[in-house]
Parts: sequence; structure tokens; C-alpha cells
Amino acid sequence: MSVGALIAVLWVVRWWRENHKYDLTGKTVLLTGGSRGLGLVMARQLIQQGARLAICGRDASELERARHELEQQSGQVLALPCDVTDKSQVEQMVQQVGDLFGQIDVLINNAGTDIVAPMDVLTMEDYDDLMKLHFWAPLYTTYAVLPEMRQRKAGRIVNISSIGGKVVSPHMLAYCASKFALTGLSEGMRAELAKDRISVTTVCPGFIRTGVVDHGIFKGQHRKEYTWFSIADSLPFLSTSAENVARQTIAAFRRGDAELIVPFWTLISAKLFALFPGLNSTLLGWVNRLLPASGGIGTERAFGKDSHSFLSPSVLTSLSERAARRNNEIATEKADSAGAKLKLSNRMDMDR
Repeated sequence: MSVGALIAVLWVVRWWRENHKYDLTGKTVLLTGGSRGLGLVMARQLIQQGARLAICGRDASELERARHELEQQSGQVLALPCDVTDKSQVEQMVQQVGDLFGQIDVLINNAGTDIVAPMDVLTMEDYDDLMKLHFWAPLYTTYAVLPEMRQRKAGRIVNISSIGGKVVSPHMLAYCASKFALTGLSEGMRAELAKDRISVTTVCPGFIRTGVVDHGIFKGQHRKEYTWFSIADSLPFLSTSAENVARQTIAAFRRGDAELIVPFWTLISAKLFALFPGLNSTLLGWVNRLLPASGGIGTERAFGKDSHSFLSPSVLTSLSERAARRNNEIATEKADSAGAKLKLSNRMDMDR
């Protein structure tokens, strides 16, 4: 009886939220990593729902292409170059957005990237770079927009974490550590900012077909690492479309949801990991045995576009390749000009 009552209450709450959604018409949204991939897909949908949009990224040409496309939808778009791991640049960007649009109603922390490699070839720099991008950058942007949101007693903050912030994955240790940190930060912020009527939503997607894999970082036997990761990122039963994640993310923060885990199999895996951590760790240990051993280029970094193999790109990755063409993700020498040194700090606009 009590279970039935709880289900009924939850249904009523969800119904009320669905019918009293946050109206985006005329609202200002600041979206980091909005020049390509999931960020660009969200930007399209936000413009369609009447939002005024500010996007940022590090690559000026990518930003310009994204701005031009979005303005074709008759939207108000501000595209600003910004390294979101630099606190002073973030504060300057927030000031510029405020000067043009007056206030920031919604902040979406989306910028991110992957480093795929066994832990034997990860360096302290790898951990540091991903913590800067996945933890410190959202912290900088949030603190930059908070004073004005608190003054108005209104605002929405969305943190794009990952299933890697709920469930560990072999060969993605630095990535998972940084995303676990972001998940904890986001959940804690929701509790503390509720008194200021600021809603914080944590989004934890699984593999998304954005086309981002050619911009990812691979180490060790980088071609083999790229192969398994790019295929998993493209297969329909393991991955979901960027359009689906974007649509559900926008719906979730408009309802004021605490958390979104998408797609459904990802939600199930997160629940199973929470219930049976020992069993899951054992299973992941066996998965790790199937992944490439250390070796190859060792601790050096290679971009995905420089890690192709005879299996990838192939028919197995065709869905991701189509997404890359749609979502401004085609890797070029110009876009990765700073990558000659293979420094992640030169690629801080990656979208996941």
C-alpha cells in the first residue's frame, strides 16, 4: 500500500513538472563546448525553443561555423573564444554575455574530452588536465554566474557529467576520476543552492554518437584503443544519438530534475553498480583483460584522427562518422594545429 502511494506521489510530481516546465523563450543560456558535438546539438534545440544563446570554445573557426549555422535559425547567438580552465577568461566571458544579454538564466557546463589508455601509461599530467576541464572549469563558470542568480533567486545550472561519473570503466581511469568529481560537485551544489531557488541538474550519459572520437586522446597501443572505443561509441545498442541526449537533457533541466542518466541501459548499469559494487568490479576486471596491454607509444598522446586502424573507421563506425559530418566534428589539421605537442590544454573545447 505504501509503495503504491509513493508511486502515485511521484507520478503526480512528474505530471506537475511536465505541465509547469521552465519556459526558455527569451531566456539567456550560456553553453560551454557549444561549437560542435553534443554542445552544438543542444544549441540547435535551445534556439528552436526560443532561447538566446552564448556558446564558447577554443577554436575560432569551429565557433564561427557554429555561430553561422545557429543564426540561420533566426536565433540570437554570441560565440566567444574561451579556455574554460582559465578562471580569468571565464570571468571575462561571463561579463561579456551579461553586457550583451543582461543576465544569464541557464548555465550548461558541457566542455569535456576523453583520454583512453591503460593506467600504466597515464601520467600525473593526464589526471591534472582532466580535473581542470571536468571539475575546475565547471566550478569557475558556476561561481562566475552565481552572484547574479542568487540576487534574482532564480537560475538553472546543468552539469554534463557521464556514466563514467557513476560507473568506472577500464582504460578510462583519469576520465572517470574527473567525472566522479563533477558528479559529486553537482549533487552537492543542488543541495546547497536549493535555498536560493537555483536548480542544478546532473546529466550522466553513456556512449553518445557525436562524432567526437577523432578529437579524443589515445595512448599506449593507441590504434587498438581507438578501435574498441570508436566502435563502442557508434554501435546502436551501446550508444545513443546526440539528438536524444540533448532533447532529454533540456527536458530534464526544464522540469528541474536532479539527475538524468541516459540511455536506459546506462541507467540500469548505474543502479546495478550501486547495488552490487563487488560483482561489478569483478566483471570489469575480466573486461580489462580483453583490452589492449601497455606498449605502443607509451605515455605519448595521439589524437583519434591519428589512430585509425583497418577496423576503424569502417562500417562498424558509420553512425559516428555521419554524426561527425552533421555536428561540426570533422578533425582537420587546422583545428588541431595546437596538437603538434599533443597537449590537452590546447583542446579544451572538446564536447562529449
